[in-house]
Amino acid sequence: MTPDNTALDEAALTVCVAQLGARMHYAVPRILFAAGRLERFYTDFVAVRQWPAVLRAVGRFSRTNGALGRMDARIPKGIPAGKITHWPAFAIEYYLRQRRARTPSQLTATFLWAGVAFCRRILAHGLGKASAVYTYNSAGLELLEHAREHGLRGVMEQTIVPAPVQDRLMTEEYQAWPDWAIPRPRDSFRSRLAVREQAEWGCADLIVCGSEFVRRGIAECGGPAPRCAVVPYGVDAPFVAEPPIRRDGRRLRVLIAGEVGLRKGAPYVLQAARAAKGWAELRWCGRPGVTPAAAARLMEHVELRGPIPRPQMAEHYAWADVFLLPSICEGSATVCYEALAAGLPVVTTENAGSVVRDGIDGFIVPIRDAAAVVARLETLDRDRPLLESMARAARERAREFTLEKYGERLLAALSAAAL
Repeated sequence: MTPDNTALDEAALTVCVAQLGARMHYAVPRILFAAGRLERFYTDFVAVRQWPAVLRAVGRFSRTNGALGRMDARIPKGIPAGKITHWPAFAIEYYLRQRRARTPSQLTATFLWAGVAFCRRILAHGLGKASAVYTYNSAGLELLEHAREHGLRGVMEQTIVPAPVQDRLMTEEYQAWPDWAIPRPRDSFRSRLAVREQAEWGCADLIVCGSEFVRRGIAECGGPAPRCAVVPYGVDAPFVAEPPIRRDGRRLRVLIAGEVGLRKGAPYVLQAARAAKGWAELRWCGRPGVTPAAAARLMEHVELRGPIPRPQMAEHYAWADVFLLPSICEGSATVCYEALAAGLPVVTTENAGSVVRDGIDGFIVPIRDAAAVVARLETLDRDRPLLESMARAARERAREFTLEKYGERLLAALSAAAL
């Protein structure tokens, strides 16, 4: 994306973006900078100037060891260094606290600490000439409170359904599949996280949701649904290509991506793989998140490839005929956007928050319904012309969800909310 300051409406507000981590490759600050509306981008760590070389020299943060080692994901492309403020020492402390956490309570406490500490650093540094702040769930409360007190506008993006909805859905999964996940001690800080999110809703003039599923989750928790705007994402994926030619006479190739765990529907993938034995082969790219016994059962029917760096995912999308994501709980899963861009029909659930259109570029199935997954895969296996037409429709659909189109939707939502 290239800046186009001539398109800037003089009445539009300038924005400080506060983002922990490299979510979606810094899409929001990149979009705002291209529109001439980025006052400042605050984050924990970016790879600028000498930092890639410095961190690669430190074995603890090598490319193969930890989030800070993945330099390619920490470059906010197109945003000049003069617009960026980051705190590497804070980032390292945050990273080490996460590594030292041994219980869910300790990990959630670390997230809460980071959100508060991050906001305090930003407020101490100042917001410049910004008229608005853009924050993310659980990491922006103090900024939103400051904005409201000082007549600035506040935006909060809810990246996934609220904590109580997540907890309800996942508790049901843990109870249904107790041998799939290592027993988790009670998270005594989880309620504080939920309270913090809800306080952020109360301070925000606009709540950005990646999907209708997220907006409904906020409403379910008593949040201000009228202040929510559903803004589907977009990707600048390197996977956009003509749909590959499918060859008759071989088994249907089904790709899954993301952590191998209960939230992604791992038990239902196994059930589907068993039912599809002989006419479909399944491959899963993602780090393991189930017990060794569950992983062993999966490996009898599903090829587990482990975590794959994002640039290398292109070859796996090219291998596949269909993409599968029977998620129990998401915000708006990026891998579904990428799969569409790769020309793959997508079989997923409403809870994945995807932009897939049922019966056009894929199928939407109920959560926890392996039989429905098998039925849709079998339809695509038997009806190769349908598979081809859905592949073409997937690629066409993906053109509506590029980073540029995402930028148009986001700026329109900000404008509609008088930001």
